[in-house]
Amino acid sequence: MDIALTLVVNPAFDISLENIENKVTDLLSLNEYRGRILSENRAMDLIFETKDHRRTREMLTPALTKIEGLDWALQAAKKRKKKLLLADMDSTIITVECIDELADFVGLKDKVSEITESAMRGELDFEEALKERVALLKGLTASQLDECYEDRIELMGGARTLIQTVKANGGYAALVSGGFTFFTEKVAERVGFDMTRANVLEIADDQLTGMVVPPICGAQTKLDTLNELAEKLELEQRDIIAVGDGANDIPMLEAAGLGVAYHAKPKTRAAARAAVTYNDLTALLYFQGYSDADFSN
Repeated sequence: MDIALTLVVNPAFDISLENIENKVTDLLSLNEYRGRILSENRAMDLIFETKDHRRTREMLTPALTKIEGLDWALQAAKKRKKKLLLADMDSTIITVECIDELADFVGLKDKVSEITESAMRGELDFEEALKERVALLKGLTASQLDECYEDRIELMGGARTLIQTVKANGGYAALVSGGFTFFTEKVAERVGFDMTRANVLEIADDQLTGMVVPPICGAQTKLDTLNELAEKLELEQRDIIAVGDGANDIPMLEAAGLGVAYHAKPKTRAAARAAVTYNDLTALLYFQGYSDADFSN
């Protein structure tokens, strides 16, 4: 079976793709392989044959993981361009956690951020942690939600390029978030997602009630959405890529053909087939075999 090892380096680090290529070929004793530059001095594919994919991964992981500035993915070389992309929003498609930023408006950002961090590490039940945090937001006004979006919500580097390139190549993109529809709907329109699912903040008399309208969108909803879309679009597991950073993303990442932990918590990174730690979201395009010339904005 031909497999593709994709190497993506952050230019801010003083490392050489050529040196990493040599390290890989020496480690695996590769005599025959195909190299393809995806981005000059930033990303490349090494495609070679292996009879034992698992053993190859076991050999590569210790050596590549310790190289600061390098992100990599190992997968079957054929049909890498995915037809369905599912993404988390907070700290993945955008740079912040919306609920933490909202909490700043009531002077509780530190307290809420601590709960968020624990929940994303998988130390707390996601649904209970969400209810606890939303209760602390009671009394926030709709105008403050608007202010939060306008002043604090920034797209993650490469977010729009990722989604637009996938869609330009016939893919479908879904934003599935444990955050709130107030933000996901705006972000989805801005980036180009085809659909979104998230939690609904209950508002009465122009103020948050401190409640989430059930059902809660958590880990199971993310997995259910993946399965629903796969069935609707008649896709196989290998046709799907998913990306997220928190423990509530793990079932979705495990169910995808390529699950990518993005600047993720350790538990999430350990569960995913690939990780992006040093680069922006365009690394997901390189993992699929896209080159800079293929990118769409």
